[in-house]
Amino acid sequence: MDSGLYKTITFVCFILIGALLKTKIKSKAELNGIKKIILNLALPATIFIALLGVEVEWDLLFLPIMALVLNILLFLATPIMLPLLGIARDTSEYRTARLLIPSLAPGLSCFPFVLEFLGENALAKVAMADLGNKVFVLIGLYIVAMNWHYRHRNVKKRKGSKLVSLSKVLVSEPVNLFIGAALILLALGFTMDTLPVLFGDILKKLSLIMTPLVLLFIGLGIKFKRKQFFQVFSMLSIRAGLVFILGGLFVASIGLNSLETILLLLAFGLSSCSFWPYAHISTVESLELEDDQKRTFDSDLALNILALSFPLSTVLILGVLNTGTLFVSPINIFLVGGILLGIGLIYPVVSGIAKKTSLQNVTNSKVKPNIPKPVEAQSS
Repeated sequence: MDSGLYKTITFVCFILIGALLKTKIKSKAELNGIKKIILNLALPATIFIALLGVEVEWDLLFLPIMALVLNILLFLATPIMLPLLGIARDTSEYRTARLLIPSLAPGLSCFPFVLEFLGENALAKVAMADLGNKVFVLIGLYIVAMNWHYRHRNVKKRKGSKLVSLSKVLVSEPVNLFIGAALILLALGFTMDTLPVLFGDILKKLSLIMTPLVLLFIGLGIKFKRKQFFQVFSMLSIRAGLVFILGGLFVASIGLNSLETILLLLAFGLSSCSFWPYAHISTVESLELEDDQKRTFDSDLALNILALSFPLSTVLILGVLNTGTLFVSPINIFLVGGILLGIGLIYPVVSGIAKKTSLQNVTNSKVKPNIPKPVEAQSS
């Protein structure tokens, strides 16, 4: 068994263990305790180490730009996709899906397989591309989430006042403090190797608990309903289909014929949804705890998207990396993209037909047939 597949099975097992632990960890307070450890310790340490480990290669600067463009295109596509799946605009579900769908988590679902199938040089390119994705999910989606929070709560503030409020939230979050500190140290030329050994060891050990805790938390938080399962599956299938279509357009437009680059492009775009938008959702929820109004986001839906995204992305990435020279031709990329879009549209089509049939049955049952009364025989 190759190491990439082995890691994936291990990750899936952590999610399953989390689901089994539901019988032992039932209260919301216990779940919130785990979430606070993730958001206030493990995630800040992980992103701090990741940022200080960045090696910017200026000749590959187009890679993070391409990744950022992909994020933005997926974000812009969601307002068209979600209403097709029965998710109404301006709802907590709609805002949650818009935040999760364009995010990517290549570290969990893409890096192990790229390393196994394509080697260290390919992994370095994907890691470079992930810089653009990090900018989008850490900064871009955070600003979007906070703006939606203000708009949903009808918080009417001047631009300057809103900027001050946003700055206060930014400063109060441990993740943002660690990001700021890492960027300052990076600008001054520091790396993890030049930091004090004790400080570095503490951060590395905190980072080690990140992946297991996140996967266990996802397993503990899964609350799939039948309708929502099919909605999320369709959502992720359409997302994958769009990645193939966009990848095919890029390959065809520039005449790309490097098999390794094409496979990297597709594998990176098919990465599972990131945990970071969930962190932003949790930040917004902490601001809404004492308010009885409807929440800006739906954290349960966010966890369900994360739970289904990981195994589905793994299957698709493994499929792409095992296809040999199939995707050298843009036609094959478009074909697979079309198939995935078709799979994603099965649920809304079937749901629409079922709803139409149900409405017709209700209408027919309300309309009473006009049967003429029998004419009584006249007495002779």
